[in-house]
This record gives sequence, structure tokens and C-alpha cells, in this order.
Amino acid sequence: MKKPGMITLLSYLYIALIAVLLAFNYQLFIVKNDFAPAGLNGIATMVQYKTGFSIGYMSLLINIPLCILAFFFVNKEFAKKSLCFCLVYAFVFLALQKLGLSEFQYDAQNSDTIFPVMLSGVISGTVYGLCFRFNASTGGTDILSKFISKRYPYLNFFWVTFLLNTVVAAISFFVYAKQGENGAMLYDYKPVCLCITYCFISSFVGNHIIKGTKSAYKFTIITNHADEIADEILHTLRHGATRMEAVGAYSNTTKDVLICAVNKHQLMDFQKILKKYDNTFSFSETVNEIYGNFARIK
Repeated sequence: MKKPGMITLLSYLYIALIAVLLAFNYQLFIVKNDFAPAGLNGIATMVQYKTGFSIGYMSLLINIPLCILAFFFVNKEFAKKSLCFCLVYAFVFLALQKLGLSEFQYDAQNSDTIFPVMLSGVISGTVYGLCFRFNASTGGTDILSKFISKRYPYLNFFWVTFLLNTVVAAISFFVYAKQGENGAMLYDYKPVCLCITYCFISSFVGNHIIKGTKSAYKFTIITNHADEIADEILHTLRHGATRMEAVGAYSNTTKDVLICAVNKHQLMDFQKILKKYDNTFSFSETVNEIYGNFARIK
């Protein structure tokens, strides 16, 4: 069994590694392709595009005060882990910027930019999801959203994030405008579309990771054959079940209720078991993740 100190150290190491991944993601797929990603990092990207002021320095200026805010008003562990992420991300990005890595950068040259958007969106979504699973964040709008949600619990965290990202997308319409030959500004909706696509892909991937890979089906079974069904579940599927007594509201008769969670690949086998028995009613629910296990009785 791992000691608590070792678990904490490993979690910080994982957070640092995924921060390095995000820094590579920005340098290789984002900065060359004239679009703003989600959140305050998107604003940092637009600042670098217009002024040359590095995303790394901008990230430090934005996220250090936000992490201090989170330490006092949100959650201390969340703040410390978010600060770890932001510091590693900023310094690695600055190092990569000096290295250049031009031979590895994906430069779509304003054509087929959807491909670097898709790649960066998937990587960023993976990073976001892993951060939340370690009770951390990538900084920026994630911290702001959590702070706002804590102060105003009736506001949905994801809606707050969505609104903040909408503002970034709207600003990108003006930031990435080009100057025409006659001096007039040529506005284009492409950066807005790319920003929205990036946000959708990263949110989709991130939410999938947050939900976990241990999804299952929870069955609630009302039956007169509890012993037989429980025996088949145990010996055929190698699963246990929880048994309770219940009284039907309409018939006023006593029934047995079994509750059991099974894996996706056992779904059809479970349904075959239930079909064998009359006076049996069942419904299933999808659960995002299952935890723990009971010790086996020898």
C-alpha cells in the first residue's frame, strides 16, 4: 500500500508531466495557426500574436494571482496543484519558444487549419480531464469558473466556462483581422469557428476522461426468483448483488429487489439470465464509474 506522502508526490509529478504536454501542444499546433484556444490562455495567445509578448510570461502574470485567489477562497490543495501546473507549463513553453522547433511545428499556412485545431483540441481535452481527476486545473478560466461557482452555487460550472470561452471567441474575430491592400480591415469568421471547434473538441474529450473509463450498467431487478437469479449472477458473471425486500404499491405484495452493477461486455449475458424468469421486472441505468470491491469470501 502506497504511503500518503508518496501518493501526493506522484500526483504532482503527473501534473507536471501533463503540463509539459500542454506546452508542447501550444508550441507545435497552436501558435503558428492564427486561432485562439479556450480560456485565458486563448487571450495570452492573442496577446502574443499582436504584440510578441510570450504566452509563457502572460500565463505567469495571469495564473499566479488566480492561484493565490484559489488558495484562500476555493481550495488549498486545488490551488497548489494548479500553481504547479501553471509554473511548469509556463517555463517549459518559454524553453520551447527559445528552441523554436520549427521543423516539428504544424504550420497549416491558413489552409486546412481544422487539422491542427483537432489535434490540439484532443490533446488539450486530455490534459484538462487529467487535471480535474487530480484535483487541479490548467489555470485561467478553470480557476475563475470554480471561484464563481463556489460563490454562486446556483451557477453551473460548465456554463460559466462556456460563457468565458464565448467571450474569447468573439474577441478573436477582431484580433485576427487582416489589413487589406487599401488599408481597410478584412474581418473573417474563421478564427471564431476554429476557437469554437477547439472548445467543443477539448470539452468533449475532457468530459469523457473526467467521467472515467470504468463505466458500467446498474440493474435494479424486482422478482419472485431472487435466489435463482442471484446464484446465476454469482456463478455465471462472477458478480455479487445486493438483496432487499420491497412491497408493491399497486399489488401490495412482497417482492425481492436485487441491485447489481455489471460491465459493458456482460450486458447481453445479464439480459439472457433475466429472460429465463417470469414475474421479473428490471431496469438499468448507466453509471459513469465504479469504485472499490468487496473482499471475496473463501
